[in-house]
Amino acid sequence: MEIKILNLRKWAIDKRGTVDDRPYGGGVGMVMMVEPIAKAIEEIKSQKSKVILLSPRGKVWNQKMAQEYAKLEHLILICGHYEGVDERVKEFIDEEISIGDFVLTGGEIPAMVLVDSIVRLIPGVLEKPEAVENESFSPNSQPPITNHLLEYPQYTRPENFRGLKVPEILLSGNHKKISQWRQKKALEITKKNRPDLLK
Repeated sequence: MEIKILNLRKWAIDKRGTVDDRPYGGGVGMVMMVEPIAKAIEEIKSQKSKVILLSPRGKVWNQKMAQEYAKLEHLILICGHYEGVDERVKEFIDEEISIGDFVLTGGEIPAMVLVDSIVRLIPGVLEKPEAVENESFSPNSQPPITNHLLEYPQYTRPENFRGLKVPEILLSGNHKKISQWRQKKALEITKKNRPDLLK
């Protein structure tokens, strides 16, 4: 895979490199202009491209979407900034995506989140491909993790750290009982932290 970071000012409409302006109708802050964004998309887009605008107004990103995007050949990620982008930019994109119900200063961090969640799913990126099969939110996960449960607790050496011990069941070698314990713990964690996933 290859990542290219492009400066929108390359497609600015004046010598000063202006890419934002005051909003029509008044209000605080600045709005990213449609012309530089449209020109940038038109220059770099191909038939294999999918154009994404990172925005708090977008569809919330999830693992299933990451798996779908990992199959694509070319993504163009537009990082929103300031008070957002001119609404007419929507005519030049394929999808608007948010990483959660909060607002950041710009779309750069959401872009990194998308890139990281996608790239790790591309065959050959992780040493052991099965590492992504039974993760939280994975649509293809199998028991003891199913796609509506968060992942169960994990432990490693030492068996006893300052009186904090690894659960005996994990040391037993009984894989059936270990699987049942993991299922139970995954359910407990999901009920506690994300009960909405159980609806």
